[in-house]
Amino acid sequence: MTHRERVLAALDHREPDRLPIDVGSARVTGIVRQAYDNLRAQLGFGEPGAVVDRMQQIVQMDERILEYLDVDVRAFAHGAPDHGGDVELEDDRYRDEWGVTRRKPPGCHYYELTGSPLAGDISASDIARHPWPDPTDPGRFRHLREQAERLRKTEYAVMFNARFFPVHLTQYLRGFEDWYLDLGQDHDRFRCLMDAAMDVLVELNGRALREVGDLIDIVSFGDDVGLQDRAVCSLPLYRKLIRPVHERVVATIRENTRARIFYHTCGSVYAYINDFID
Repeated sequence: MTHRERVLAALDHREPDRLPIDVGSARVTGIVRQAYDNLRAQLGFGEPGAVVDRMQQIVQMDERILEYLDVDVRAFAHGAPDHGGDVELEDDRYRDEWGVTRRKPPGCHYYELTGSPLAGDISASDIARHPWPDPTDPGRFRHLREQAERLRKTEYAVMFNARFFPVHLTQYLRGFEDWYLDLGQDHDRFRCLMDAAMDVLVELNGRALREVGDLIDIVSFGDDVGLQDRAVCSLPLYRKLIRPVHERVVATIRENTRARIFYHTCGSVYAYINDFID
């Protein structure tokens, strides 16, 4: 079997010649910079990887290492916008295009949340006035089709890393404490913020998928709805406030491609699994 045939066979519930594997293609199967540097040192080859997810410090792996590990998937994602983007701040901090501020503490692998632009007692007008990123910025889509065409010519399964993370994004924008208070007490505000975020994400990802949807095998996105020992909220509340948002994500993907959907969530989400399947 080719790598692509192996992945698609497994997804079709047919027995492949071996278990398909992925390392470093989906953002959620990636490797942080320090671990990657240790891997390169152990193997004795491989170039330093460019950071492709600043918050998590995920790096792009060298093709030689992917081949050595016999990885079955290759992936690509949106480009950086021509306008906007990260703003560098002092004390190893930065503000991302959504207005969220982060800092990398000494010895930490990741950048951690330090400032949420929509925290506090905000109104629908405050949400509307927030400086949302431009989802149509041409830098996001430059060479996107060419990347997909190049990967399609290989024998690997082709994955597109979409930017659908409405739960995460609204938690970052609102701050975790206020986000949970809205989830429990102010459903109108919760929906208002979620809808505003989704309008940007749907435009961004829908446009990208219209360009590359015919060339990809898998669309990946991650949006955590689990804690260490339980789901983020009760099943009825999930169905009321979060499931409709994820249904909109899935609808956007399916409107633009026949690729399989790879959804990642951390945490204990046993209570939601039947809803995920639906």
